[in-house]
Amino acid sequence: MRLHCFQHVPFEGPALIQEWAQSRGFAFTFTRFYEETSLPEPNGLEALVVMGGPMGVYEDAKYPWLKPEVAFIKRAIEEGKKVLGICLGAQLIANALGAKVYPNKRKEVGWFPIEAVPGKHSDLFVGIPIPLTVFHWHGDTFDLPAGAENLFRSESCENQAFLFEKNVLGLQFHLEVSAASLSGMVEALPGDLRPAEAEGEDFAFMQNREQVLKGAAQIPVLKAHLFNILDRFFLL
Repeated sequence: MRLHCFQHVPFEGPALIQEWAQSRGFAFTFTRFYEETSLPEPNGLEALVVMGGPMGVYEDAKYPWLKPEVAFIKRAIEEGKKVLGICLGAQLIANALGAKVYPNKRKEVGWFPIEAVPGKHSDLFVGIPIPLTVFHWHGDTFDLPAGAENLFRSESCENQAFLFEKNVLGLQFHLEVSAASLSGMVEALPGDLRPAEAEGEDFAFMQNREQVLKGAAQIPVLKAHLFNILDRFFLL
């Protein structure tokens, strides 16, 4: 299998997703929009991984490659390709499926738990303990696309993971982070972290640099969960 990755910024790459692909003997190719905005030939595409980034789906005037990217994602979905989106990637998928993307009521940056949406279940997540503390770094959220099933929520954000027709998975949170990629995000976006003097509701779901980096101790456990999810999503 060949997975193609849409990467939007150098510090938010596929990390453990690429490690999983390599461990399974899969090819992994890239479109890096911060370097080159040309899109691949869709006919040779087997699966698509859409990564995160600090830009918003609605900022197409600033990032003119966003609209062609959304159109490409929509075509891949319509053709029945496997499509996985992480954070901004999940928002781009939601937009491609006709849903609205907009700023959340507050930012969610750091290690916070997700919980299952009552009555919702997917075999992709069998064996994963819920609630589960995962890594978040987002200011936007999205409406659930028509026909999609919302699987997880958090106290700060209602739509944390959705599945569409078994071939499309959007994760608002980051299971893919490695210690190196986590450090890279912290170095690249220090303004998104909680200032030492910050107080109040607006900062309730934002952690500081020390708290975020300390959370890296959880990565080995989350990596095992991620690999199980990817095996089920891409291979079954």
